[in-house]
Amino acid sequence: MSIKTMKNLFVTLCFLCLLASCTVSKNNYNPNKKFSPEQLQKDYEVFRNMLEESHPSLYWYTPKDSVDYYFEVGSVRLKDSLSEYRFRNVLSYVVAQIRCGHTSVRASKPATKYAERTRGLMFPLNVKAWKDTVLVTSNLSRRDTNVMRGVLLKSIDNKPISVIVDSMFRYISADGYNTTHKYQTISNSGVFRSMYGSIYGLKTRTPIEYIDTAGKLRRSEISLGMQIVDTARIRRAREHPTSKKERKKAVLRSLRNLSIDTSLNTAFLEVNSFGSGNDLRPFFKTSFKKMRKQNIQNLVVDMRGNGGGNVILSNLLTKYISDKPFKIADTLYAVKKKSHYSQYMQNYFLNRLFLLFLTHRKKDGYYHFSHYENKKFKPKKKNHFNGNTYIITGGNTFSAATLFTKALVDQPEVFVVGEETGGGAYGNTAWLIPDVTLPNTKVRFRLPLFRLVIDKNAERGRGVIPEIDALPSVNAIRRNEDYKMERVLELIRNGNKKVIP
Repeated sequence: MSIKTMKNLFVTLCFLCLLASCTVSKNNYNPNKKFSPEQLQKDYEVFRNMLEESHPSLYWYTPKDSVDYYFEVGSVRLKDSLSEYRFRNVLSYVVAQIRCGHTSVRASKPATKYAERTRGLMFPLNVKAWKDTVLVTSNLSRRDTNVMRGVLLKSIDNKPISVIVDSMFRYISADGYNTTHKYQTISNSGVFRSMYGSIYGLKTRTPIEYIDTAGKLRRSEISLGMQIVDTARIRRAREHPTSKKERKKAVLRSLRNLSIDTSLNTAFLEVNSFGSGNDLRPFFKTSFKKMRKQNIQNLVVDMRGNGGGNVILSNLLTKYISDKPFKIADTLYAVKKKSHYSQYMQNYFLNRLFLLFLTHRKKDGYYHFSHYENKKFKPKKKNHFNGNTYIITGGNTFSAATLFTKALVDQPEVFVVGEETGGGAYGNTAWLIPDVTLPNTKVRFRLPLFRLVIDKNAERGRGVIPEIDALPSVNAIRRNEDYKMERVLELIRNGNKKVIP
């Protein structure tokens, strides 16, 4: 064993011991604890049986023989004791092969609390990734001044960056064959860092190959980074404490916001969630009333950060814009009314009541929620928006945000700008999505209970395709440009008109 290897091992062991000792004193969670093969196999049996019992789209994109094969691959990887995060890797790999973006693996609650409280060493790079390109957006290691924002990664630890991205893709759930969502997931803050460490492990110093901002191929090493804590923000919060009401307002502003540029006669509506509890009903009402009073002719609806939520709220926003009655589902059904594993399922009683009283079995043997099947929703008359609407989309545009986009994409005065939505245009597996907590490791996974076919005529496995592309470029990311919004503003200034076949 080389001196360098021994040094890496020593530092890692010291770090792990420090984590373990800190954990015991805080919340008794030990990230290094290993579970026996028997415990892991028991949890895995529950995991597999529940998916096979209740998941309505287990074989939607992946044939049954292939799904069975991946289940067996996962089982074989549990012959030795594993820590929680290693076990999560196994589950995430298996789940990703199902190709359902609403089915995903989550850490146990103790692990989540531990991560929120602990400052730890980590792989230091955040990135922006898209096809054939991975660009560094920040480096948490302040010692590595060469590897800065804007450099293009070519390899890490002698592994080509394309191989690393492909490895990460194998653990990320997505609707069908969508890759936009996977690239965006890697680009979301902290994901690349955590996935790299989880898949490949951590070294005190890691060789890296990159192309600098001058276009030259360079080689260097990067150090582990430390999670940055905004001490200035904490100090300001202590010196100038805000009320609960003010904090709520700040949170709501981050989730939905309206601004108006009178010079462009344009309103900008940012909606980052359709989640309940965000006061969206009064917000939409007030916003569209304000637009009507100011005779606004252009509306930009920013859906880039909207991962979905309540379909009723998604429909409400659609009603303010749609020029005709619209539907969101050709079919909507569950495969089971009850589960043999109810003790592990969140909100089982409420979900059971929903299935008992609001669904009925049809000839196909499935339990249909007929209220939404082929139902037409009428547009709002009061404060309805009749001008040009520009919907900005990307890989994070998911679930109910995709429903909103899909319902409006063919409307003549609606322009979808950006990238393919992360959510499927043909359909998804969602509606009721309880968490399942496995008995031994307490690892959780999301188990959607309904299959929603949005449009049976849409291409399967793809998102809503934008009519006007606005794609990332190396120069735009380096300059921190909002290239999608710039494209929309260009269209507005040029008086863009949709060409109708």
